[in-house]
Order: sequence, then structure tokens, then C-alpha cells
Amino acid sequence: MDITYIRGLKIDTIIGIYDWEREIKQTVSLDLDMGCDIKKASETEDLQYTLDYEAISNCLIEFVEGSAFQLIETMAEQGAALVMERFNIPWIRFKVSKPGAVKAADDVGVIIERGNK
Repeated sequence: MDITYIRGLKIDTIIGIYDWEREIKQTVSLDLDMGCDIKKASETEDLQYTLDYEAISNCLIEFVEGSAFQLIETMAEQGAALVMERFNIPWIRFKVSKPGAVKAADDVGVIIERGNK
């Protein structure tokens, strides 16, 4: 299985459980590894045979900007499910980072894997 990836997709959204977090937008960062087979795309140079990372990025930007999750875990689950379904992806590793959420840490977040590799 080949992997198409997106790194550091930064999106501003309402995220968090505390009252003050419900009043402001914070930046989350998404990293995705998506299972695919790029052989036919490499032979034909035809986008229809691979994953369009711009379309996937735009889909996630619209989804996350329009959300107001309390937990990044929920964002990860729903974001991964959306991408897998809409783009017919059999396997995904989906990371949601919330930089600045813990003062003493550079970054915190979750990584989930769904589907079959």
C-alpha cells in the first residue's frame, strides 16, 4: 500500500471544554497518512487514479472551520470518517494537534488509525 500524506494543515476553529474556549477560535493542526494505490496514477499521470490532497485539504478546512467540538478526539474520529467515506480511502492515520493547549508542552493531540492497511 502506498501512502499519500498531508502535514501541518492549520485550521482555526472553536475547540475545547472550558467556557473561555467556547468564545474564541484556536488553531488546530492536522496530519494525515492515507492508504492508496498510486501505480495507475504514476503510469497515466491522471489525477482520478490517486488522492487529490488539495480536495481533501479543502474538505477538512470546511469541516473543521464549521465545527465546534469540545474534544479533539471527536474531531479526529469524525474527520477521519469523513475523509475515508468521501474519498474512498481504505486506511487512514489522522493526527489532531492543539499547540499551546498545555503551557509546558510544545504540542498535544491525538493520533488515530482507522481501516485496513
